[in-house]
Amino acid sequence: MVINLSEKHSLISNWIAEIRDIEVQTDRFRFRKNLERIGEVAAYEISQSFPFIEKEIQTPLGTATCKVLKEQPVLATILRAGLPLHNGLLNYFDKADNAYVAAYRKHEKDGSFEISLEYISSPDLEDRILIISDPMLATGSSLVKTIHLIRDEGIPKEIHIVCAIACTVGIEYVRREAPGVKIWCGDIDDELTAKGYIVPGLGDAGDLAFGVKVQM
Repeated sequence: MVINLSEKHSLISNWIAEIRDIEVQTDRFRFRKNLERIGEVAAYEISQSFPFIEKEIQTPLGTATCKVLKEQPVLATILRAGLPLHNGLLNYFDKADNAYVAAYRKHEKDGSFEISLEYISSPDLEDRILIISDPMLATGSSLVKTIHLIRDEGIPKEIHIVCAIACTVGIEYVRREAPGVKIWCGDIDDELTAKGYIVPGLGDAGDLAFGVKVQM
């Protein structure tokens, strides 16, 4: 299942427009804040698919029967670019457990790259609902490797991916290599460059959020 959140007319379309805009991208705080907002909207949308239970809540004047989440998800993100999006999800799923994965593109002199995974910190994921955030789903390689690595910590019963911008190439790769995953996108682009960047995309989300890094 792939859900493009921009297909419905809502504020998320404004925030997607701003994170793409080279004039607005000069404001790092605003860029991070817009990614956080996209994460919040995604959290709300995803929550509607979760199981709820009824719970008796004592108020100052009586007892109310309320519907609450049956269980909390695990929120995972890929460092460092995923942090603002992750924070948006955590604002809404504020009791969730968290997992962190360090992944980056290790570039070769010929311009090619491979995905290097060097660190994971995660709770037990067996039979849990897992939400993985990464702002850009380009080739899909880092997300697929992350999913395979995370499954060593337990097999989740559901996996959701949240991204700001996705490419159709990466979506198809994830669906092929990790079937059953649900993908929630702020918007979807169709083109991918030879170096694995989404067009029109928005550039390097990590650099725009936190500053230009030294290429490894």
